[in-house]
Amino acid sequence: MSKDKPAASAAWRARNKARVWMLVGSLILVGIDLAVKAVVELQLREGQTIEGGLVDLRLHFNPGVAFSFGADLPPIVILLGTGAIIAGLAWFLLASAETLGRLGLIGGAMILGGALGNFLDRLAGGGVVDYLHVSWFSTFNLADVFVSVGVGLLILETLFSTRGRTPEPRDS
Repeated sequence: MSKDKPAASAAWRARNKARVWMLVGSLILVGIDLAVKAVVELQLREGQTIEGGLVDLRLHFNPGVAFSFGADLPPIVILLGTGAIIAGLAWFLLASAETLGRLGLIGGAMILGGALGNFLDRLAGGGVVDYLHVSWFSTFNLADVFVSVGVGLLILETLFSTRGRTPEPRDS
């Protein structure tokens, strides 16, 4: 019986290593996102623009979700809706973590980090702080970049991963 305990403990650690890595990575990204938002809020007034060439800095508070959808809804509806989506997303990503490769784990951490960063920002009131602006697109933030790149990495993982695939039988 005592011989099985270390083996079970090692198996548990191996199974959860990916989950821990994804959670720690996402928390680091949350910290980076919230720190950048705080600096931008200290340096810019709403609507003020600092031209940067391809990407300008322009402070904007988004009370809605992506592209300001739902901006007219009560803030509690936005909070509850996004909270439920993030909880479901976190459950799915963490449940899938041990089957993901490196790209998928990084993508999952980026999605969770970006989603949590915007959610925590929204909890502070006044909407999500957006500050990256290009002339042909909506104003967005680093958390949005994390989510978008994370989704792209998960798609690449899905398209190119060989994990769990069985080779097709060859004709003899």
